[in-house]
Amino acid sequence: MRLPFVEFLIQSTQELDVGPIVKYAALSLFADRFYPSLSRFAQGNDKANWLLQPIRESNLQLFALISIWISSKIHDSCPLPVKCLKFLGDTTIKEQHFTTRDFLEAEVVFLQVLDFEIGTANNAFVFFEELYIQFKGVAKVGELLNFEACMDIMDLVYEKEETSLLHSSRLLAASILVASYVITVPKKKWEFPVLPWGSYQLPFMKPNP
Repeated sequence: MRLPFVEFLIQSTQELDVGPIVKYAALSLFADRFYPSLSRFAQGNDKANWLLQPIRESNLQLFALISIWISSKIHDSCPLPVKCLKFLGDTTIKEQHFTTRDFLEAEVVFLQVLDFEIGTANNAFVFFEELYIQFKGVAKVGELLNFEACMDIMDLVYEKEETSLLHSSRLLAASILVASYVITVPKKKWEFPVLPWGSYQLPFMKPNP
């Protein structure tokens, strides 16, 4: 059941035209943390909020929008106004109509499920962006690496629950960069040892001094 809501979130970020950091921080908040904790939180609270009793498809779509809103508040100098999210919800959530007050209430519930821990510094995009900049600095072929293709691969990673949850964000970031290199850089330009370089960027794979 996770995939439709991840796809809904990705599509919503495209409709809202947010930056990559907002998009992937939202995916990290929703797919990696909120969604896996939701059932346990609802079962452990006899007086859970109406948005969790029961957990409907429309409610999860609302929470996906909330994750984008929170991420925008963290990363954008001018965060998305709630009216933009409500307008998108009115056009894309078919099962139920949510008011502005519902959005505000859903934000509180979302934060409660996360125990108000909304740090996003450990998501895969943050590590990927760091590696991407480093790679372009050490290899001329880095200019040939297609950033949009990298983002497409990252979308696919988040759509695969077993991939995004079972591997560290650093490992995913390095894997995405290597895969993008192989896919987008012409084979005759494969002059840089990207696999050993990518492995070296992972702390647990670095040789002892």
